[in-house]
Amino acid sequence: MTPLHGLRVIDVSTLFAGPMAAMHLGDMGAEVIKVEHPTRPDPSRGHGPSKDGHNLWWKTLGRNKRTVTIDLHTEGGREAFLRLAATADVVIENFRPGTLERWGLGYTELSADNPGLVLARVTGFGQIGPYRSRPGFGTLAEAMSGFAAATGEPDGPPTLPPFGLADGVASLATAYAVMVALHARDASGRGQEVDVAIIEPILAMLGPQITRWDQLGTVQPRTGNRSGNNAPRNAYRTADGSWVAVSTSAQSIAERVMALVGRPELVDEPWFASGAERAAHADVLDEAVGGWIARHDRAEVIAAFDAAEAAVAPIYDASDIVDDPQFEAIGTIRRIHDPDLGEMAMQGPLFRMSQSESRVDFTGRGHGADTDRVLEELGYTAAQIAALRDEGTIS
Repeated sequence: MTPLHGLRVIDVSTLFAGPMAAMHLGDMGAEVIKVEHPTRPDPSRGHGPSKDGHNLWWKTLGRNKRTVTIDLHTEGGREAFLRLAATADVVIENFRPGTLERWGLGYTELSADNPGLVLARVTGFGQIGPYRSRPGFGTLAEAMSGFAAATGEPDGPPTLPPFGLADGVASLATAYAVMVALHARDASGRGQEVDVAIIEPILAMLGPQITRWDQLGTVQPRTGNRSGNNAPRNAYRTADGSWVAVSTSAQSIAERVMALVGRPELVDEPWFASGAERAAHADVLDEAVGGWIARHDRAEVIAAFDAAEAAVAPIYDASDIVDDPQFEAIGTIRRIHDPDLGEMAMQGPLFRMSQSESRVDFTGRGHGADTDRVLEELGYTAAQIAALRDEGTIS
């Protein structure tokens, strides 16, 4: 049995943190129902590459989710959503603060017939504060958290990631917060609201930069692929044009690397015994390590580092990942049948458990594919469903 079997999650969020949090819960067995506007579906359905008219990102983000359409602005839609929320354990939303309340769908209304409901609210800046009503996207969080300022070459501009990093981190924080709230419900019998601001979780991942500023008055500089904490630590080009990453966070690893590349005398330098001092001499260490790596093919580099018990990894793209034996051994890539595109590969659930299984039962479904079935489960008759469709409340 999946660990979250019996948990019902309503995903009424869009782009990307909220939907990804719901995906994580669905991977662990929760029943997820995705609610979208009848004529304005989740914009992620149009994000990124497509094949034969079918969006590939949605196939992953929408997996394990039944999809329904409900216009929450209408009275009929409000009633349908209240009925749906009454059957749920969790609702995940990311409207601007105050929007659900304006529609008569705030936590007071949603929990009136379901006091155990957990309402996870995922927005750029949170439910309070001077920025609460601003549009919020992961890019803004990557900028405001300090991530962009610390990322990039020393003489280059701040660098933003080419993917939804802040949204992904916030999705994990949201899934974690939901499970904490559900555990608290087990003790109290009451649900509660969870307020996730996308600017916060990524900030929490960036180490002690706030404490550093508070205590030392300094900010973390951009160092490219180097680290201010240890060296050698960089990306190095191999003889066959590939790249590898080397890390020497442990002193013993740093010593092994210098022996491997034929520069054991550097270990005897007074500055070598400290990670920060090694980082101050990164030019010397990078010349030694980079020069040796540049004379060997990637496979030779990996084999030599493995034999020396030194830390190295090839820098992969997607084509490398799907062929890597370690990813294969731990089941990172799942191959799922899709009714539109046939078998397709995607990243699977995030971890394994000894007594429970995760699952990917189906890929992202069409817009509103399950509307009638879900409404029937809520007690709507065929005539009532037809009336809702005629008035545009559903599609």
